[in-house]
Amino acid sequence: MKSMNIEQIKEYLPHRYPFLLLDRIVEWEKDARIVALKNVTANEPFFQGHFPHYAVMPGVLIIEAMAQAAAMLGLLSTGQKNDGKSVYYFVGIDGARFKRPVRPGDQLVFEVEQLRLTRGMGKFRAVAKVDGKVASEAELLCTLRPV
Repeated sequence: MKSMNIEQIKEYLPHRYPFLLLDRIVEWEKDARIVALKNVTANEPFFQGHFPHYAVMPGVLIIEAMAQAAAMLGLLSTGQKNDGKSVYYFVGIDGARFKRPVRPGDQLVFEVEQLRLTRGMGKFRAVAKVDGKVASEAELLCTLRPV
């Protein structure tokens, strides 16, 4: 169990504002699981247009954040930091479901479990929760490839 702050996350992921969607790693276990956080604030750029009268975080961004958490698990497990020579790509999604809207002021907790790793391709089960209730879930495929 090891926590990481935003600056440590940036050592692994190439994403930057406004597309870095993780704020903290709460814990992780090599080749097994990771728990990450995203604090959803009213000043997120996407809330200006989605939707101005009832701000809701776009589902595709929740899925992207889950994929970033999966990438962190893969990268931390291999010890590979962001060297500019490779990218952990999000390459597939199965069974995505959205159970409740995510709104400003919510804290998303991403729980990602590695299901398998074969020839550099990882399959992960990801769940995003707010206040202990499932907001979204999916199975994700990610792979590390040279740029």
